Amino acid sequence: MNVRMILMMLVTVTLVMPWTVGAGEVSPPKGFQSLFNGKDLKGWYGWSTRNPEELWNMSQQEQAQYKQESRKDIEEHWSVDGDELVNDGFGLYLTTEREFTDYELWIDYKTVPQADSGIYLKGVPQIQIWDFRKEGGKWELGADKGSGGLWNNSKGAKGKDPLVLADNKLGEWNRFRVLQIGSRTSVWLNGHLVVDHAILENYFDRSRPLFHHGPIQLQTHGGEIRWRNIYIREIKPREANRILRAKSELTGYRSVFNGRDFDGWDGPLDNYEVVNGSIKCKTGNGGTIFTKDTYKDFSVRLNFKLPPAGNNGLAIRYPGSGNTAYDGMCELQVLDTGYPDKLDPRQVHGSAYGMVPAHPGYLRPAEQWNYQEVLVKGSTIKVELNGSVILDTDLSQVTEFMSDTPHPGKDRLEGHFGFAGHNDPVLFRNIEIKKLD
Repeated sequence: MNVRMILMMLVTVTLVMPWTVGAGEVSPPKGFQSLFNGKDLKGWYGWSTRNPEELWNMSQQEQAQYKQESRKDIEEHWSVDGDELVNDGFGLYLTTEREFTDYELWIDYKTVPQADSGIYLKGVPQIQIWDFRKEGGKWELGADKGSGGLWNNSKGAKGKDPLVLADNKLGEWNRFRVLQIGSRTSVWLNGHLVVDHAILENYFDRSRPLFHHGPIQLQTHGGEIRWRNIYIREIKPREANRILRAKSELTGYRSVFNGRDFDGWDGPLDNYEVVNGSIKCKTGNGGTIFTKDTYKDFSVRLNFKLPPAGNNGLAIRYPGSGNTAYDGMCELQVLDTGYPDKLDPRQVHGSAYGMVPAHPGYLRPAEQWNYQEVLVKGSTIKVELNGSVILDTDLSQVTEFMSDTPHPGKDRLEGHFGFAGHNDPVLFRNIEIKKLD
């Protein structure tokens, strides 16, 4: 059995749990925690289809006051019936006090004719729940395709429509399993995969990635809905990185680093060392090391780990000499959030240095491994960090530069791939490249 098959099994069968939806479980499965205590609504407050940043921008006192006021509405429209949470179809959405980044969620629901509901992930709509019958009156909106899709994604976007119709008969219990790593979202409904590693778009601002973290919300929408067995398991970076690599949308990558020595590499190699299967820049040293092979259009995927305030960079289409940020197509920043100097937005991690800023806030804390994919096609570059696209740009359109310093190499169409060290012990491993030309 090859490594890819093993990884796919890991993703598909993270935990063995029966798909049959019967009575409510007495306790969470191993590794999970219950979001509903089975007695009352402790741990929840009320919110609606509102940008969660509105709440995050409040002071702690303002947040506490809002949540307290929202519970009056919750108590009017939500109730506990045995092991079930029940909503009458109106009022604010039940929202978790806890917020999550990478996780696996299990939840059962049962609803009524002509219902329209959903589950918000990180405060963003939504995994859709329909009355999928023609009598439900919403086939023109996509209800005929069934529940489970990321309905608020853009038209034609992956995940908007479920892959199969998997709803049980109306009035019966249904079970969702949701796996979310960054913005990458997979959904199973009653044992059937209905969304496969799709990006959940940020409904409140589609030019930005889904929020790094946020609450789970249970939507109300005009008809009674019942929920039970609400269990969550937070996923740690090591598992998240394995899942992201296993589910990479491209195949056919080839390793460019053997984990033992610098065979196939060039540049100031004495400034770097191989440590436990990783390339490490020696403290106090730097310079750009690079693959002997050159690349036109390509995708690279790798893991990297930063020390506190660590600084490095990915050399993209490097000519073999000079400054990769200016003489190469670009240097993609690899930079810890604890870097002490005041930064231009075009210097944060993932940015095309000095030209185009990446979206901040998706880097893991120092000393944790991150997973990153970079896609280079023509003059365009896309960077996906830990499951979220933080840069998607066309360098041919850049006309303004940091410090008014031109980047004459930005239009290069071929060059080496490498690492631009800046004196810090940054580590890289599992470095694989796929040529696209």
